[in-house]
Amino acid sequence: MSIFDPLKGFGVTFSTMFKKVVTEEYPEDFPGTAPRYHGRHQLNRHPDGLEKCVGCELCAWACPADAIFVEGGDNSDDERYSPGERYGADYQINYLRCIGCGLCIEACPTRSLTMLNDFELADDDRQRLIYTKEELLAPLLPGMEQPPHPMRLGDNEQDYYVNGPQLARGETPK
Repeated sequence: MSIFDPLKGFGVTFSTMFKKVVTEEYPEDFPGTAPRYHGRHQLNRHPDGLEKCVGCELCAWACPADAIFVEGGDNSDDERYSPGERYGADYQINYLRCIGCGLCIEACPTRSLTMLNDFELADDDRQRLIYTKEELLAPLLPGMEQPPHPMRLGDNEQDYYVNGPQLARGETPK
């Protein structure tokens, strides 16, 4: 220890006193995120408005923090939520447990689950940090029907992915 150590410390303080203050105007001047930033999850839809989630629960199994709960349900002719036989009837993500690792995204076979660049997830109520299916679903685009709506499927589910929007409108595929 030297006698000049306190003077070195005061020198650092003294040198910062005359520098320009940098203030970020956060709410007004929204900062951009990296293109591949992992933020809030979103459940995507097909172009005709049907959900892509088939309720397979692979995202819940892949989650190391056990933050995802999925309960699958069966589609019927009267109520169709997804093009397949099943859909995600109950879907919840607990952001108190989520570590943002993205393993759930990699496990999804239908690319139903993706992560947005939205990073404002803080809240002072623990219940509002458990996102339900309604909060996670992508909004309907203008002109889309409100699911569930009746839909004729082909001989197999693959027909939908090839000719889905035409079948949903009742047109015959080309």
